[in-house]
Amino acid sequence: MITAKNIMIIKKMRHSGGGEYGFTLAEAMLAMVILGMAAAGVLLPFSSGASVQAEGTRSTLAAKLASDLMEQAINTPFGQIYADYNYSESQGQVKDLQGDVFTDPAYLNFSRTVSSEYVDVPISPDVSSSGLGFILVTVQVNYSGREMATMKRLISE
Repeated sequence: MITAKNIMIIKKMRHSGGGEYGFTLAEAMLAMVILGMAAAGVLLPFSSGASVQAEGTRSTLAAKLASDLMEQAINTPFGQIYADYNYSESQGQVKDLQGDVFTDPAYLNFSRTVSSEYVDVPISPDVSSSGLGFILVTVQVNYSGREMATMKRLISE
């Protein structure tokens, strides 16, 4: 039942404390800043995890490219290694085993350099003879100009 006393209480409640509801612009901006910082803290591990995964994929591809080229050099007759394995493949021009340029976008920023040099390994330190002849083959794979993988191998006759 509504009485005069209840109406007075309702009127007092409406008019006390200014009667305004909601947030000021400053409070809303502060809440957005705090929410943004919390969201950044939650999302940062996910974005750094994605970049680490991409780096791992690039490292794996670089190691495979280096290994494939080294395998070709190993299977080449000894007398042809020095003549055939001193060249560079520029960025985006890396070739597969058949000599065709990779068309997959994953290989687009890779470049490769292979060099070979004759190396004499002495049979014994006190012997002055030239010793055994080897060819040192070095394969270096870069991604966007940054070294990703390097392989070195001594090949003998």
